[in-house]
Amino acid sequence: MAEADIAYAATAGACGLALALSVWAWRARARLLTREAVAETETADARQALARRDGALAAFDEVRLPLDGPADPLGPPERVAALYAALGVQDPEIARQTLSRLHAEPMAALIERGESFDAVLPAEDGPWRVSGRAVAGQAWLKLSPLDAVGAEPRVGALAGAVESGLGLLADASPSPTWVVDAAGRLAWANRAWLAEVGAADLDAARDRNLSFDRGVENLTAEAGRSGMRQEGFRWTSSGGRRRAWKVVAEPAPGGTGAVIAFAIDMTDAEETRDTLRRHVEAHDETLNHLADAVAIFGPSKRLAFHNTAFQTLFNLDPAWLDDRPTHAELLDRLRQRRQIPEVIDYAGWKARELAFYEAAEAAPDDGWSLPDGRTLRLVRQPHPLGGILLLFSDITDELQLRSRYNAQIQVQTATLDKLNDAVAVFGSDGRLRLHNEAFETFWGLTADQLEQAGDFGAVAEACKAVLPDPGLWMGLKARVADPDPESRVAVAGEGRTADGRIAAWRTRPLPDGATLVAFSDVTARRELEQALSAKEAALAESQALKREFVGSVSYELRTPLTTIVGYSELLESMGDLPERSRQHAGAIRIAASQLARSIDDVLDMAQIDAGEMELGLHDVRLGDLLDQAAEAVRARIEGRGATLTVTSDPGLTSIRADAARIRQALDHLLDNAARAVSEGGAVTLSAEASSSEARIRVADTGRGIPYHLQPHVFDRFVRRERGGPGVGLALVKALTELHGGWAEVESEPGKGAAFILHLPLNAASDAATPEARLG
Repeated sequence: MAEADIAYAATAGACGLALALSVWAWRARARLLTREAVAETETADARQALARRDGALAAFDEVRLPLDGPADPLGPPERVAALYAALGVQDPEIARQTLSRLHAEPMAALIERGESFDAVLPAEDGPWRVSGRAVAGQAWLKLSPLDAVGAEPRVGALAGAVESGLGLLADASPSPTWVVDAAGRLAWANRAWLAEVGAADLDAARDRNLSFDRGVENLTAEAGRSGMRQEGFRWTSSGGRRRAWKVVAEPAPGGTGAVIAFAIDMTDAEETRDTLRRHVEAHDETLNHLADAVAIFGPSKRLAFHNTAFQTLFNLDPAWLDDRPTHAELLDRLRQRRQIPEVIDYAGWKARELAFYEAAEAAPDDGWSLPDGRTLRLVRQPHPLGGILLLFSDITDELQLRSRYNAQIQVQTATLDKLNDAVAVFGSDGRLRLHNEAFETFWGLTADQLEQAGDFGAVAEACKAVLPDPGLWMGLKARVADPDPESRVAVAGEGRTADGRIAAWRTRPLPDGATLVAFSDVTARRELEQALSAKEAALAESQALKREFVGSVSYELRTPLTTIVGYSELLESMGDLPERSRQHAGAIRIAASQLARSIDDVLDMAQIDAGEMELGLHDVRLGDLLDQAAEAVRARIEGRGATLTVTSDPGLTSIRADAARIRQALDHLLDNAARAVSEGGAVTLSAEASSSEARIRVADTGRGIPYHLQPHVFDRFVRRERGGPGVGLALVKALTELHGGWAEVESEPGKGAAFILHLPLNAASDAATPEARLG
């Protein structure tokens, strides 16, 4: 190749190389310019981001401090200065060392293992919150004053709102919440706390040294001292109302001594609990007043409640019941005391009893027949709060009463069926409730006919064929169906049946509103009554004839007796009459006198029976009357070899009586005693008085009166051991009763007898003359 060619080629090559280098250089410059522009943009963005970061850090009251590398803190200068003032230092490195000493353990764990922590830094101007976090292998501390949340903002709006609004959330909580430092001073409080203590803001609360409650201060102090959570319950007065609070004091993390306290309003819960307690007490008190025994077992099958009747029913030890035994233990104890039914398989029976806890509904009533003869009714039902409620009722008396009632009903039914009277009972609704067999027979009806009739109207229609008296049935219907009390009165009447019988009917209102109607056939009775009435009239007529006959005969006998007595006395007075004839004349006189006296007694009894005897009442001195009666019979008694003694009560006063009739009664009694007494015997006549009566006693020591004759001693014309038949003692009794008194006899055969007259002090007899009654 020629040199020219070589030169040309070299030149061309150099030109190409130069051109290539130029292109490369242009491209390299373009890339450098692009990179420079990007670097400048990135630098500007970095400076802008750094400015935004610095601005963001300066916008909040927070200080961030690195734990390695440069110790310069990040944050608003005034907040950094406040932090230095709180720590009492001026150098960042010394500040970091001071914080490391105060929180050595959590900061060492943060640096070595990246463990986060939160703590509180106490300071005179208020505590600081210290948070440690590890980011990208570097440890940081974030410090912010605790009083920033809820207090008036000091640096910017809401400068203390930290941790994604947790401070705002605490401030808006309705529960009072506050923080105290290690010295017990208020560090922070939310609005609810300030409202409760009546403070406008946190500074005002600090200036006035306000606290939630003195007892709560002791609680927070104990939590700070012990480092353990403390809980308490306090009542406070606010706004004229007492409120209950549950206070929780929680030590702040980090061991700084600060305490976070919460007050939870428990007023409604406590008032509800108090109301529930009063309701439970009232319920328990009500159950304690029940006669039935009540036992409540809780879900754990332990005795939760029992009333007094339960303890009394089974006679259990109250202390043992207070220990809340289980249901199984109670059954075992009752079995030992033989107070449950005797069963062969006790284990199976006990398991069935305890199986009722699984039941969802109340079990049917059960009965326990105890070995001691009692019968209990047992009711089991699930308790609303869990467990089971047992209700025991002692129905022993009820069963006995029911048995006696059923027996009585059966006896009454049987008795009713055996009555001859036709009896029917109609209810207050007028329906026939029951009737006896005599009712069917009386009306000629069958039981089926009466059952089909049903009510009173239909029964009356069926009975009208026998007793066709519309007025009678209308009157009976008024007594049965009318609820008016004036209509429900007992009435009676009679009617004549169609076959000539006399039917007597009567009604009786019953306590349950029913009415008893009874019919009876009184035909034979009425005929007998008519016959008896005729005989009674004939007897009365014969009695009248007898009295008239006795009176007439007595008067007729007195005339010749008077003649006999007169002539016998005349014969006794004749001097030339032989002595034997004189004795005979005396005997005639005595016999005639006795006969005249007997006739007088008969006339007096007839006069008393006719109600014609009148008493002449006046004041009578019983002592004088006794002396007179004694003197009249003394010679006769002493002539038989006996003695007569008269005694009277010194305080005996006059009584109002008929002296002649009392003397007549005494003469009969003394005559009776004179006949009974024998030689060596004694007759005693005495009188005494009480506040209401005078008693005259005539006693003798004769042969007495046999016991079987004593009840009849005052009867007239009855054979007696002493004196034979007569009316003397009967007249004594009649005269005493005529004065309003009574007579009695006391006698023991062989030891004599005593007759006692009981006379009122002031006789008020209907037999007294009108003048005597006026006196």
